[in-house]
Amino acid sequence: MLDILVYEEQQQQVEETGPCLEYLLQHKILETLCTLGKAQYPPGMSQQVLLFFSKVLSQVQKPLLHIINVYRPVQKLIRLCGLPDAQTEKEESLFLLAVCTRVKKDPYVLNYILEVHTEAARSSSTSDEPAAAATSTAARSGTCEAHSGTTSPAGATSPPGPSSPATPALSGPQATPSLIQILLHLSKSQKSRVRLRALEGVLVLATLPGKDSGALLAASTPLCELLAQRLCELYSLIPSTLDPVDLQGFPLTTWREQFTQMGEEEKRPPDHGTEPLTGFLCWLDYCQELLTHAPKKLTVKLAKEIHRQWLTGLLQPQLLQMSEAGILLHTALLSCCVRHIRSPVLLAELVPFLLGSDKHPEQCADTHTDTHTTLRYKLIQHCDHISDEISVATLRLFEELLQKPEQSIVANLVLRNLGQRSYASPTTAGCAGDERHVADVDTLDESEELEEDPFFSDSEFGAGEPLLSLPRRPEDSSSSSSHTQLAETVNSFLCLVPQEAKSSHHVQGAGYDTYVHDAHKMLNECTALSLDWGWPDTATDNPSPTSEFYEGHFLQVLFDRIARILEQPYELNLQVTSVLSRLAVFPHPHLHEYLLDPYISLTPGARSLFSTLVRVIGELMQKIQHIPNFSDKLLHMRRQLMGLEEETMADHVVLLRGVIVLEEFCKELAAIAFVKLPMEEQ
Repeated sequence: MLDILVYEEQQQQVEETGPCLEYLLQHKILETLCTLGKAQYPPGMSQQVLLFFSKVLSQVQKPLLHIINVYRPVQKLIRLCGLPDAQTEKEESLFLLAVCTRVKKDPYVLNYILEVHTEAARSSSTSDEPAAAATSTAARSGTCEAHSGTTSPAGATSPPGPSSPATPALSGPQATPSLIQILLHLSKSQKSRVRLRALEGVLVLATLPGKDSGALLAASTPLCELLAQRLCELYSLIPSTLDPVDLQGFPLTTWREQFTQMGEEEKRPPDHGTEPLTGFLCWLDYCQELLTHAPKKLTVKLAKEIHRQWLTGLLQPQLLQMSEAGILLHTALLSCCVRHIRSPVLLAELVPFLLGSDKHPEQCADTHTDTHTTLRYKLIQHCDHISDEISVATLRLFEELLQKPEQSIVANLVLRNLGQRSYASPTTAGCAGDERHVADVDTLDESEELEEDPFFSDSEFGAGEPLLSLPRRPEDSSSSSSHTQLAETVNSFLCLVPQEAKSSHHVQGAGYDTYVHDAHKMLNECTALSLDWGWPDTATDNPSPTSEFYEGHFLQVLFDRIARILEQPYELNLQVTSVLSRLAVFPHPHLHEYLLDPYISLTPGARSLFSTLVRVIGELMQKIQHIPNFSDKLLHMRRQLMGLEEETMADHVVLLRGVIVLEEFCKELAAIAFVKLPMEEQ
């Protein structure tokens, strides 16, 4: 029969209806086949009917789904799919994918297939608030699960509160699940090909062209609610015994790649620890593909539903819990998710959730009782947690955030507190480089002691690290001054650590120049991110310290951590310096001035990164005087960290490693200053 229909269509014009097709339609043969398939008469008839419908919809080119004697049996056959313990999942997935592909060719038949009345769809798509809110997300998903015979794990979703927006009711019979619900039910099948076809079908429907299709799916189907609910279910399946260390650098498997790797994974024993995490990340990747290609109304609703169900309903309580093990795991999971999030729409929901939307400068006496800033306050506090593991995981989370193409992240954490340059003294804001140097030295409490200390003399500085020297430009005084300031800025960081506390010059390939390449690469990345953010090229001429300067909660914690670099574990020091290096490389003039300018004259009570490091050096020089053979011990520790010597028991391990990190951090800041300043001159 199918061959006759295809041959007849090939012999005629597309607009014409041949006698065989007319006979098929007039005598309701499709209705008859659907009835026989439902009755399983003869046995196995349902598989044959599903395959026949699939081939008719895929091979006959003439538009069919708008014909009543076609779409009615198609609707009946859709209702027969997704039954519990069905042995026809393969044929069902083929049929449903054929239906979705056919709808893609003729998008105007979407409301027929979804069984949505035109008037109801039009009114629901144009109104801001749905008039009919008969069922909630949980109730509707419960209908689908009752139909499919499955239950979601406990704690997978959180019931909507009284203020949650009600979900619009489906038009048509409520006892039977819709095409969307059946497809998402088949996406949980044990057969990988069935899951792939089901997800492809949902993707085809969600990415239909035109605003009307997106509005129809958003307002009249449970697509967004069920996608977010499935995301919560998969997140809840991640075992609490998962090692947070394994999450660092966890590879991303796209939702399509998981099906191509099925054959290889079947040969290997399953990893029950990372398999649920892979499933969750693949579903998150699938949601992001929908958010990337779906119409705007659908993407906005899906992103808000993910925010409501996953971020607010499930993730936030885990981040605010009292258990340190739980905080550590879910912070590491969030960091892994942030690294894999690429959708701008989803990122626009994630950032206000984590950081709030306040744009005003922070006050030191903020109570942080507002629910929108509680999570931000807690996360920043976790960077200074009593548990070093939680601190490292949270710092890694902020480092991942700073790599995202979202301007509000840097503005919220740092720039809103530096906008008026209230950290700079207005009396010396316009001084030249040498004058600024003198003014800055006067502001330091330990300035006189440092100048008289032999450890801070120029001879000691120059003996270990080669200083930067640039050719002079006598013909242009402004260029000469700029070049002089460049050399002095770089050399200030290179000379910050005294000779007695340096060890890199005793090891080959550990000089300052090794950081230049990485700094240049990182600068290109940050410049590309901030290209369209409208940042100024130069700093504000006249700083306006309207009140006492406060660097903000985030920088305060980072500076406090740097001040304790000699007392903290090695891994924690590496992560703190990594976050500060990422901030310092951003090409914003105020951020550059505050973090990389050693000659800035600070207002009373203010501190900068350089002034914090100077105080650390002063503390270091007092400590090393009480440690015999400090230089030899420091060199042995460096060689051990580089793998050149076997690790042995030693005294003052934390201090020695802290000194090494301090030296490397100063060299990295010098490299960042070197690669940034020439670009600003241009």
